[in-house]
This record gives sequence, structure tokens and C-alpha cells, in this order.
Amino acid sequence: MDKPLYQRRPLGTLAFTVLLSVCCGSAKPASAQSALSENNGQNSVHGIVVNSLTHEPIGRALVYSPDNRFATMTDSEGRFEFTFAQTETDKNREDEGSPNISGSRVTANCVDSSCTSVRSSTSSYSFRRNGPDQLMARKPGFLNDPGGIGIQNLQLDTSRDITIPLTPEALVVGRVVLPTSEASDTIQLELYRRQVQEGRGRWFPAGSASSKSNGEFRFAELSAGIYKLLTRELMDRDPLVFDPRGQLYGYPPIYFPNATDFAAAQTIQLVAGQTFQADISLVRHAYYPVKVAVANAPVRSGIRIVVSVQGHRGPGYALGYNYRDQRIEGSLPNGNYTLEASSFGPNAASGLLNISVNGSALEGPRMTMVPNGSISVNVKEEFTSGDEINAPGMIIDSGPPNVAARGPRRYLNVRLEPADDFGQERTASLRPPSGPEDDSLAIDGVQPGRYWVRVNTSRGFVASITSGTTDLQHHLLVVGLAGSSAPIEITLRDAAAQVEGTIQGATASGTDGAATAPNGVVSGSANTTAHVYFVPLSDSGGEFKDLWVAPDGKFGPQQMPPGTYRVLAFDHPQEALEYRNPEAMRAYDAKGQLVRLVAGQKEHLHLQLISSSE
Repeated sequence: MDKPLYQRRPLGTLAFTVLLSVCCGSAKPASAQSALSENNGQNSVHGIVVNSLTHEPIGRALVYSPDNRFATMTDSEGRFEFTFAQTETDKNREDEGSPNISGSRVTANCVDSSCTSVRSSTSSYSFRRNGPDQLMARKPGFLNDPGGIGIQNLQLDTSRDITIPLTPEALVVGRVVLPTSEASDTIQLELYRRQVQEGRGRWFPAGSASSKSNGEFRFAELSAGIYKLLTRELMDRDPLVFDPRGQLYGYPPIYFPNATDFAAAQTIQLVAGQTFQADISLVRHAYYPVKVAVANAPVRSGIRIVVSVQGHRGPGYALGYNYRDQRIEGSLPNGNYTLEASSFGPNAASGLLNISVNGSALEGPRMTMVPNGSISVNVKEEFTSGDEINAPGMIIDSGPPNVAARGPRRYLNVRLEPADDFGQERTASLRPPSGPEDDSLAIDGVQPGRYWVRVNTSRGFVASITSGTTDLQHHLLVVGLAGSSAPIEITLRDAAAQVEGTIQGATASGTDGAATAPNGVVSGSANTTAHVYFVPLSDSGGEFKDLWVAPDGKFGPQQMPPGTYRVLAFDHPQEALEYRNPEAMRAYDAKGQLVRLVAGQKEHLHLQLISSSE
């Protein structure tokens, strides 16, 4: 006969976590919002673990509390239950209708195949009942990151089960084929994922894998998204054909399916639970020695070498740096490359050189490293209010400890964000003040490159950003060697518009003011996940804003910089909204509402809710 679910042994090595909070608050057992049901002096928590895509039950999943007091496996129908004794404190609290602030708590030790309750003392206040405050679930083949499916801070209707949804993993599998009948060497592969940061998409490493002796490889535990796949370089060291004094051969990177640089690689669109087959065939090429002397290299400083194909930044190729001989060394196949060198530390320097490899060793080119430059920042305040801080936001302290920030430095921060998909290491921001009397603003250590200028202020808003004749709100800042650039001029104003509004269809629903989630779980307080986004048009002024929406579907009043906006209301947060990409935002041309805001204007908006499925 099977043992009760709550007595089954927990499983210790599983690979997925979804957080579901089960609040025990001050609700009485008779309340429809109680997370616990009572039966002859015992409480129980029960529910089901399901596949978030198919809604089918998941058997043999581990359900446990994060404090490790409770753990059990689901049965073949995905169901679980925890049963535990009700304490005297719990009874008193229920009789009085007040939270448990006793200095004691009850824990459960799972030994062998049973869980027993043990009382332990603590000096801190505890609002816990005898049962779990939170539950989590995991199982191999499902993601560690729930992607927002788990709902926190819940109270449950006693007529409902706790539903914990798990998202199935996606996979990228395939085989690397070498142009030989012999078993392949181990091939290193890398996967990159497209992610949106501050409204702009970038590529980030998503994992690496090694092929087996038969060339097969596997990337697991992937979430839905856009990916690119490539192989790393591999030198041919086959002892049957390798001659250390003769011609070198190797396998250059291949960007799936058969591109020669990262930009031209095919994107892999994964959905949850999908298995994508990606086979790659390598081509053997001759490699030639490369030696590039480096002038003015900083002494005793780390130097990073980046090799790009035809000037397109991206992973794949690599060269090293010889500190003793002060030169860049390695080998490359025929092609055109851009070499970038950058050092670290207070005297950081950068170098840039274009080279061509054409059927023979390359030796003789020289790269000169130049100290990174400094760009001054000038701020013009056009404030009508005498308030030092008159807009929501945090005061930004860009100075070191014990140095009082003064003037714009007290509420302003400026940073340079690299415009290409790679090169995040080139990000730079305002330097700290040199002392209490230093009010100057400057960005030091700026490497060559193209940048977006990002300004954060907790006073007023940014009316304009320029460098010479370049409008930096809509165009890139181009920095040459030595950080050569005209000063960045910033104008701040506080004469804003005021916006408020209502979202149709965004009001909460449920029992006793509780909102019902799609998986049938009832939230303990009325709420809505709707979000309102103010996206300035590409040829307009203004700043992007993400506004919180109240449970009744209302938002604001909110101070907004003047400009023309497309206002979008979604039923869920849009973490992948590329609001800085005009091409990506064209998908919303027929959605939302266009509004032009001017200083002093008061605007009330009525928005239609956009479903995430649209």
C-alpha cells in the first residue's frame, strides 16, 4: 500500500524551481481566503503541479518549502498534500483574528520516509503557522527560471487547490561534422541569446557546450527566446598530418548554419518545450602566423584583445598578447580583421588596427595605444521651481564616501552605453569628484566607439543633449582615439505636463476583493498586472516611462516631459519591449493612443488593454 503523500521521501537533486507564496496572514479558517483547511485539529495544504503549456499534471515532481521544513513528491496525477498538527498558538490566533507574533515556530524534519513536527524557539517574531508559508516545485526537464509564472504572496480559497505551473525547457541539439571520416575532436560551441536592456536588444552569452566524440552536442534548460549558435576555433592537431614546422591548418568558427560572421548568422526562435536541431559542418582552412607589435603599451597592466571579422564585433576568433615582447600573437585564416586592444586601470589606453591575412604570415604592422580620453559634461538648468528634488526618483550619489555632492552632481548621472551588440565593457559614467569643492562633471577613460548617451535625473527632465551639432537624444556619440569629442551639453527643465488615465478592462476581479489569476489561484489582495508605457516617437522629445496601475485600472497623476508619445497598456509587464528601436515599435502602430504633451498641460487618457497574446 502506498504511503500518504506527505510521508514520501523528498528528492534531493532536481533541476527546476517555481516560487509560489502561500500567505497565512490574519485570515480566520472560515474565511474564503484561508490558505489552510482544518480537519480535527489538523491543517493541510494540497494542490497540483501542472505543465504551463499543456496544463497536464506533472508526476514525480518535488514540492517543497524554501526553508526545507516540508518536501514531498507529486503522485502520478501531479497531486500533493502536506498535513500537520495545529498548534495552540494557531488556535488562539484564529480565535482572536490576529497574526501569530509568538516567539516560537514549528519545523518539520524529514527523516527516512516520514516528516515529524518539532518545536524550536526563536527570539524574533514569527508570523508563520505550523504549515509552509511558501511552496516551490522542480523537476528535470523544466526551467529553473519560472519566467514570472509563479505568483507570490497568495492566499487561497479553501475550495481550490494550489496550482503550481512549471515551464518545460527548450533544447538546441545537433551534430558537428568534420570533413573526415575519423572521429572528431572535441568542438567547443557557444550559444547567445537576444535580450532587451533599457529598450534595446543585445546579445548575451547563454551557455557553452562541448561536442562528444561523435560530434553530437546539446544545450538544455533554455527558455523561450531568440538565439544564435557558433563554434569556436579549433586547430587541427591530428598527429597523422600535423607538422609543427609546416603549414598550420584549423577550423574557423562557423555561425549556424554556415555564416562566416556573427551578424550574418541565422537566428533560432525557440518556444517553451521545443527541441531545435542545428547541425553544423566545419571546413578546414590554412592558418597563418600573425604578429603585431604594440607601441605605448601600459606596463604591468592587463590588456584585452578583441578580434572582429571585417569590423563586425562578435565572438569566434581570438589572438593573445605577449607581454615580454609587447606584441599581439596568434594565427588566423585568410580574411580581413579589426584588432582592438584595451588596457585596464587608472592609465587605461586603447588601440585599433585593421589587418588582412592573404596566404602568408603577417608580421610587421604596428598598433599604437593611446591613453583613453575624458569628455566634459556641461549642465544648463532651466528650472521654474526652487525645489531641489521635484520629480520622483532616487538621488544619485556619484561621489565617493564623505564627499558631499553639490549642484547637478547631487541629482544627475550620465553614462555612455555602447551602441553595438557587443562591447559592454566600454560603458563609462561620470567620474567621482576630486574633493568637496569639485563641482565639475566629466566622463573619464572613454574608449573609441559609438555610444548612446543616457542621462538619469531625479530633478526635472532632460530637454536636450547635444555634442557640437549632434542631437544625442536621437543620434550616436562617436568617440575617436584618445576619447576625442566635443563636450556633452545637457539642458534640464521642470515645466512638465501632467497625465492620468484609466484602463478599460483592467479592474481586478475575484472573491472579497481578490484577483483571480489565469491558473485559478486567488490573490490575497485586489491587484492587476497591467502596465502603461509612454514611448516617445523617434523624432520627438520626451522620456520613456513605465507607470504602475492601481487595482481599479487607474494610473497617475504623473509628471511627463513634453513630447509626442505612443501610450500602450498591456495586461502584463513587457520586459522585451524594444522601445528604443523604431523598427521594432512599428508592430504597435495600430495600437495604443498617440498623445502630444506640452508644458503645463493636464491630460486624462482612456486606454484599451492590450492582451499579451495579441
